[in-house]
Amino acid sequence: RCADVTGVQTCALPIYVILNKFCKFKLQYFLERLIDMEERLQKRIAASGLASRRKAEELILSGRVKVNGEIVSVLGTKVKNSDFILVDNKPLPTLTKAYYVINKPRGVICTVDDPKKRRTILDILPEEALKQHVYPVGRLDSDTKGVLLLTNDGDFMNHMVGPRSGIEKEYLARVHGIITFNDIKKLSEGVIIDSKKTLPAIVSLESVDEKNNSSLVRITITQGLYHQIKKMFISVGHEVKKLTRVRFGHITIDNLREGELYKLPIKDVKILYELSLKDKELKI
Repeated sequence: RCADVTGVQTCALPIYVILNKFCKFKLQYFLERLIDMEERLQKRIAASGLASRRKAEELILSGRVKVNGEIVSVLGTKVKNSDFILVDNKPLPTLTKAYYVINKPRGVICTVDDPKKRRTILDILPEEALKQHVYPVGRLDSDTKGVLLLTNDGDFMNHMVGPRSGIEKEYLARVHGIITFNDIKKLSEGVIIDSKKTLPAIVSLESVDEKNNSSLVRITITQGLYHQIKKMFISVGHEVKKLTRVRFGHITIDNLREGELYKLPIKDVKILYELSLKDKELKI
């Protein structure tokens, strides 16, 4: 008997021949669908490494993006792989995605450009990283040192510091005064800063320096509010003297000298993606 598989008569053909023809047909169908696959314009721009997802949205809204020669200023516009995209009349860059971690020193600001001409994170990066157009994943204050990720992958950045990210950030804070059990309880359960209650945090007292009237506190959070750690301690009556981020997800500054940078292996990037999907509310 004859069967019709993908338009091919297969009278008395061996089964492996039939399967081979069928698999080739399915592969061709998949590749055609992949070529025509659509995604949001801002995601495409972010994936190129040109800008973060949020910055890409700003570029679109300001009319600086063209698709196939036409200005597109509506967020959520879908584009295909075959569409030609210009930003400021320049084609999207084709970059190899890069991921780094640096032990950021104090006195360095996490921006790519500073009108006040202060020392920026780009000023301390090696030429190799600069050529890959990496930018900071989130920010650390100028007077804060520690773990800082750098990438040219806008989608990765959005997963790490976006509003839904469950990535844990762990800090060591040297604060004025002697921290009490009640202070730790308040910080752990959440305090009000800028009219918002912070999510639960993991807080522990590392040591007390009675002579200098200070405490060393370890605190882990998942949020990234403006000056969050400093404001949390102020809310319980303790000013932060020194702050170090010792962990971002599973990435630490162990054996990493201040100002030293290294490239993240792809396995660490995958783990960070997985950690970003965790529940944002810590269980304490």
